[in-house]
Amino acid sequence: MVKTLHTDKAPAAVGPYSQATEVNGFIFTSGQLPLVPETGELISDDIKKATARSLDNIKAILEEAGSSMDKVVKVNIFLDDVNDFAAVNEVYAEYFSEHKPARSCVEVANLPKNGLLEIEAIAVK
Repeated sequence: MVKTLHTDKAPAAVGPYSQATEVNGFIFTSGQLPLVPETGELISDDIKKATARSLDNIKAILEEAGSSMDKVVKVNIFLDDVNDFAAVNEVYAEYFSEHKPARSCVEVANLPKNGLLEIEAIAVK
């Protein structure tokens, strides 16, 4: 059975999808832009702040679902500019220091709302 997940501590979906779904003990987050949940503001001027915001959004969704960042098994990062890779890694390492999930990181042509990056995760409950 698929369960749709939602928390007010992360931005609402900007389209016809959910923040995350849960099935068979796995949580699949939708891609998280660096949107501030309280204001809807997109962080678009600093890749490090944007990375932290996207990861904080994922963290809030996982915690609402009864999981956590240390239970993440896979992360996908979509970058507007692959030259930001090192800066993203610097912030990412603060969230995943001991625990190192599998990860992909790719540059894409464009992101919704002209975001700097979008991050999605898969975690176990």
